[in-house]
Amino acid sequence: MGKTVIRVVKGIILLVAIVTLANMTYKHIRTYYDDYMDEYKGTESTQGEDVTVTIPEGASVKEIAQILKDNGLINYPRAFTKRLQDSEYRGKLHGGTYTLNTGMTTLQMMAAMSPTFEEDQPVDYLVVPEGFTVEMIAARCEDQGICSATEFLNACKSVTKSDFAYLADIPAGANVNYKVQGFLFPATYDIYESTTAESLVDYMLRTFDNYYTQELQDRAAELGYSAFELVTRASIVEREAKVDSERATIAGVINNRLKAEMPLQMCPTVLYPLTDGMYDKSQVLYEDLELDSPYNTYKNAGLPVGPICNPGLACIQAVLYPEEHNYLYYHVGDEDAGTHIFTENYEDHIDTQIIGGPNGVTPDGEASTEESTTEESQ
Repeated sequence: MGKTVIRVVKGIILLVAIVTLANMTYKHIRTYYDDYMDEYKGTESTQGEDVTVTIPEGASVKEIAQILKDNGLINYPRAFTKRLQDSEYRGKLHGGTYTLNTGMTTLQMMAAMSPTFEEDQPVDYLVVPEGFTVEMIAARCEDQGICSATEFLNACKSVTKSDFAYLADIPAGANVNYKVQGFLFPATYDIYESTTAESLVDYMLRTFDNYYTQELQDRAAELGYSAFELVTRASIVEREAKVDSERATIAGVINNRLKAEMPLQMCPTVLYPLTDGMYDKSQVLYEDLELDSPYNTYKNAGLPVGPICNPGLACIQAVLYPEEHNYLYYHVGDEDAGTHIFTENYEDHIDTQIIGGPNGVTPDGEASTEESTTEESQ
């Protein structure tokens, strides 16, 4: 009888210990969740201590978040960066020395680090459309009197792989025209009296860094893509897709052709080197397909040596979340609408071309002297 009582007591003690541990674990998780959500969405400030921090000019959002954490102002850098992406302060944080408070909400901290300088108003705006190349941006800068094309191109060449973490993904010895191609994020940029070619290139690269969120990086890692491969794929989609609904479909075609060890044979990979990055040629001839260039996917297997333009966020997302299908071919179906006809085999591809008429260079290597499907973004 005594042993039975002892076993019962031990069982009760064990049960109490388990329940206590479970409660402690729950409270810990709940506290973590509440603290995280407060930094992510909290709107009420509390009394705290003033802390002076210095944000280096040109610091990325991730670097700023880490500085705030190191100084005890936030606990969760990811909550800060995610909130910034959805806030009015996205892309507006400035370098400088700020006195913040541990009781501030993260939104209040963002506001404090986004000062407006009435004496330094924009004098111009530079619009960089999706699909523009380094070379096209340089020409537009010269046309607007922001800087000469040569100054802009030299600024692009002066950037090193160590300047931004994602540039380190570029393979050693990659014979690309510009290492920043693909990373000059399409957007509208404020131009100031003090803007230089170097500061403008840096501004564009920091904007890419801001948009290339941890969520996108995690998805790229899941697919086995470096940032460099991601923007290379997205740049092809950007120059090929003319309507939003076809981006993910074309990304799927790229996947299927690579998986089948078929040459990509994508028209824009010829036009990029053929036009020195300007995409100002509207016809592709058979002889053009023989162009000796590491970008030419008619002559070289796999992806081009690097990006053929600077893709926008939609095309990056299309590559990260491609449509799954069996299409291997496509050609223009409606030139006015910019839509394509997608097919799974070569016979159907040819049949639909005969029905629809000549449609330029297609991903199977067949060419005509008709207008190409790739046009300069406006």
